[in-house]
Amino acid sequence: MPAPGKATAMSTLSTAAEAASVGSRFLRSCARFGDAVAFRHPSAEGWVGLTWNEMADRATALAAGLIELGIAPGERVAIAASTRIEWVLADLAVALAGAVTTTVYPNTNAEDVAYILEDCGAVAVFAEDTDQVAKLRADGRWVGQVRTVVTFGRRGDEDTLGWDDLAALGRTRLRTDPACVRDTVASVGPEDLATIIYTSGTTGRPKGVELTHANWRYLVEAVASQDVLRRDHVQLLWLPLSHVFGKMLLAVQYEVGFSTAIDGRIDRIVDNLAAVQPTMMAAAPRIFEKIHGRVQSSATARGGIRAVIFKWAFRIGVDAVRRRQGGQAVGFWGRARLAVADRLVFHAIRERLGGRLEILVCGSAALATPIAEWFAAAGLPLLEGYGLTEATCVSFVNRPGRHRIGTVGPALPGTEVRIAADGEILLRGGGIMRGYHRLPEATVEVIDADGWFATGDIGELDADGYLRITDRKKDLAKTSGGKYVAPTAIESALKAACPLIGNAIVIAEGRKFASLLVTLDPDAIDGRSREEIESALGQAVADVNAGLNRWETVKRFRILPRELSVEAGEITPSLKIKRAVVAHHFAEAIESMYQEDPS
Repeated sequence: MPAPGKATAMSTLSTAAEAASVGSRFLRSCARFGDAVAFRHPSAEGWVGLTWNEMADRATALAAGLIELGIAPGERVAIAASTRIEWVLADLAVALAGAVTTTVYPNTNAEDVAYILEDCGAVAVFAEDTDQVAKLRADGRWVGQVRTVVTFGRRGDEDTLGWDDLAALGRTRLRTDPACVRDTVASVGPEDLATIIYTSGTTGRPKGVELTHANWRYLVEAVASQDVLRRDHVQLLWLPLSHVFGKMLLAVQYEVGFSTAIDGRIDRIVDNLAAVQPTMMAAAPRIFEKIHGRVQSSATARGGIRAVIFKWAFRIGVDAVRRRQGGQAVGFWGRARLAVADRLVFHAIRERLGGRLEILVCGSAALATPIAEWFAAAGLPLLEGYGLTEATCVSFVNRPGRHRIGTVGPALPGTEVRIAADGEILLRGGGIMRGYHRLPEATVEVIDADGWFATGDIGELDADGYLRITDRKKDLAKTSGGKYVAPTAIESALKAACPLIGNAIVIAEGRKFASLLVTLDPDAIDGRSREEIESALGQAVADVNAGLNRWETVKRFRILPRELSVEAGEITPSLKIKRAVVAHHFAEAIESMYQEDPS
């Protein structure tokens, strides 16, 4: 006798029409993969596994609980939580109940949380803890149209519902109405709304990006068609699931059927790599920059023969990478030296990161070429990709064995690309959003009558269709002399040149020359004196300047007294810099660099 709700969860979904929604495709995968492990998550006893069947049963019970609470198809349900297994189950429950997931970063302030919930019309919220619950109250009542709050633990007070309480409600509903979830899933069509993701934005209020079930279907089928990901892959997932990048990785997993170890604690990434031994992981460039910086610092800080061998190995490795990228063969002696470098240095780095990594995907911001070359030399090529929330996350990505450093790869099947006269990248295809929520004028500004979406990024295509991003259109700075400066490229080069740098912000708009604000990475400075730090920064600036046009070169820099923070509004939750806010907060430091002419 199946457990209550199991027949509902595992009902066959055989036709394409029946598998048109996120929920139906998830259940179809559960029927295919059954007792294989779908997720592992940390607990007091260590890593705990959940099979596809168990995920389906738990998500179905939670979905039935939402239905019992009166949440109707198409209504909005928000998730305010960090990356953890409950986030995944809550999201699946929303999909199986036919509702629309709205994502909220856990470090979003109360004012912005209220704005998002009111704007999307959320009727229910999954809240991770009491801190998240507190943001939902205003004048003694829930904000906006919220009528139900579910916490990840036990019931917090008389106004909230505990996680187990919701599941119990669902199991009771399934006993009396076993078809409630199945019938709801069947009622959802491909053009119905699946997700609203609010772009954190570097300026102004966040905009809600509306993604349909058809958008997600396009994405997962396009990625799966490349035959890169396999069922036997093991993913380490730590990315914020409130961001489209993390959400995309879940959607692709449901399509392909690989296993994921999930833990959103960034400070545990390296330890988790060793414990989980994943074969794949995705991250923003900042994570790879920090790994690069820590490995470099620990290997070279004390000097001696170890530092000499380390530097020799990467000199040999990077040279081989550049040769191969240029279409040249690495000769016999080059291969012999690489084998020695691998045995002495590169193998140890790979073992430190779990020893089994095959696929490392990098996205959400620009990746500096020296960082990409360093990882490739160590036998850990970073597959850089490109996309936006408005295009369901990924439109271009490099493939294993065919990646070209400095590009974001060719387009996914079904995505069209065009470069406008001013260099802006235009996209069209199944991944393009339905529009911005309640902002028809903003939607028309970026999607024309023929369906072309203006990305706001500047780029160029090579003869083979590989895309190179040169900068954000709105981030291009124009000096007082009328010359254009691309800050992002300079900033990436500086962070690659000096692992002590946490963030680099180039100042050039309307100025006589380019200058630089720098924050330090506390893990990398490791007791260095101010003099040593300034010397290292000065050398990095000089090295980068050597490859720039005269008007692009950085003439002065200032070290900021602290790191940039989400709480201060200086960076977004996805780690993008809000330049205007930084310029306002550190106006005095900026002006000090322009008090005298540097010439």
